[in-house]
Amino acid sequence: MLFRMIRGALFRQRGKMLLIAFTIALGASLATSMINVMLDVGDKVNQELKTYGANITVKPKDSTLLSDIYDVEDDGSAAISTSWLREDEVGKLKTIFWAFNIVDFAPFTESAVTLPSGAEVTAVGTWFNHHLDLPTGESLDAGVTGLRSWWDMTEGAWIDEQAAGSDHDVLVGSLVAQREGLKAGDTLTLRGPAGEQTVKVAGVYDAGGDEDEQIYAPLDLVQALSDTDGKIASIEVSALTTPDNDLARRAAQNPKALSTRDYETWYCTAYVSAICYQISEVITNSVASAVRQVAESEGAILDKTQLLMILITALSLVGSALGISNLVTASVMERSQEIGLLKAIGAHDRAITGVVMAEILLTALVGGVAGYFVGFGFAQLIGHSVFSSSIEMKPMVIPLVAVLITAVTVAGSMPAIRMVLRLDPAEVLHGSKA
Repeated sequence: MLFRMIRGALFRQRGKMLLIAFTIALGASLATSMINVMLDVGDKVNQELKTYGANITVKPKDSTLLSDIYDVEDDGSAAISTSWLREDEVGKLKTIFWAFNIVDFAPFTESAVTLPSGAEVTAVGTWFNHHLDLPTGESLDAGVTGLRSWWDMTEGAWIDEQAAGSDHDVLVGSLVAQREGLKAGDTLTLRGPAGEQTVKVAGVYDAGGDEDEQIYAPLDLVQALSDTDGKIASIEVSALTTPDNDLARRAAQNPKALSTRDYETWYCTAYVSAICYQISEVITNSVASAVRQVAESEGAILDKTQLLMILITALSLVGSALGISNLVTASVMERSQEIGLLKAIGAHDRAITGVVMAEILLTALVGGVAGYFVGFGFAQLIGHSVFSSSIEMKPMVIPLVAVLITAVTVAGSMPAIRMVLRLDPAEVLHGSKA
């Protein structure tokens, strides 16, 4: 009997029920797309920001003030560094707990060199696309080709370390090239503190900063010019990180002050401070510090992006609730005589309310399922248009959207349910008394 009543009501008012299902589908689709994107946006935003450089710098321990790392007052004990990092330890970056979050890295060393014109410039030795075979069995290419991807190569191309003869190729900054009249394909002699090398200009770059006054060369070449074989001055690291919270900030002050539980939570979360700490553990005599402007901007952008998506989701659900309220109320008003007759023959308010809610929830189920799949399609559209990659389907979104849509449907139906409870059979069936 109950099933026949519900089926009859659904078919008799199929126009309004379709509108209710459509309203719910709109809310469900927007909620699904925003929640899926929000849950996946962290890695996407981090990946986008990684194209703008490193967010961690590793230097010899006695070249960095303690306050740079742990934000404590300088006690005057720090001294200018006279030590180096070891080039053969750079690969250890991929052995830390958060190794898979290390996207790219490159070692650096600098030396003053003299050009044939007598001008003195800084030569920066680094990796470009250096191939590494790690003890873990992993192979990768790392270097400034990925870390400086925004540089504009106005002439020539990036140095390919894996090509024959590339060990004597250099990249010349645009200001140096303009001043010295250099272009791609030219050769010149660089004279350093420990000797001289004849090199070929592989390309001219425009970095838009101080780098345009420098020459970038393979690490081995600059080490030979400065007699620093196997030594490096710093390492730049690009890592995917989790935005800082209160625990991360307390750990950045002093990790040893944390409780055992907090320490384990912090160490096993990809906070920039935790990754820095782990890097310092594997690189001898080193201190890793966050590039604060990059690290903080990542967290701020991510938080604002997620807040925007939460607001859009909330507003869409509120809009759906208002639409459902109007449509269900109109449906109850049209069926007022039917409901009044049910009350007149002895039907209880609970039974009538149950029938109405069953009709609405069945309609919500159809609209919610349709909205979920449409919303997941919207999420893929957002992913490909904004991040040029697909959005991962999160299983937890299904129950979350189901709960939200149920709550919105019930909330939107409340005004109609109150109308059902207040409905007087005598007034509906015989008209109100004058």
